[in-house]
Amino acid sequence: MGLVKSEKFTDQQNEIALFAKVFGHPARVSILQYLFNINSCVCGDIVNQIGLSQPTVSQHLKELKHLGLIKGSVEGTSVCYCIHKENWAAMKEVMIAFLDQDIPQTDCC
Repeated sequence: MGLVKSEKFTDQQNEIALFAKVFGHPARVSILQYLFNINSCVCGDIVNQIGLSQPTVSQHLKELKHLGLIKGSVEGTSVCYCIHKENWAAMKEVMIAFLDQDIPQTDCC
């Protein structure tokens, strides 16, 4: 399969696809659930909770942070991560609008 040419799609379509990609890996879903349950943590706590290696968890955290769903602040030698509340709310609006579309009442298939 060839590369996706994102410029052929709308900003909203690209945004939805990025959100779907983030939710497309169970480790990232698990990290998000963990952060919701404890409200903040350091990377080591996530590694212990998720059961994956520290570099793997760090890569997933990087993806979540890049999309803006989480934020992190340095505390000594650790980074404390938490859900980025404003970005999470904005993502929910986009995804709810997409998922809440009604199926047309046609005789298709």
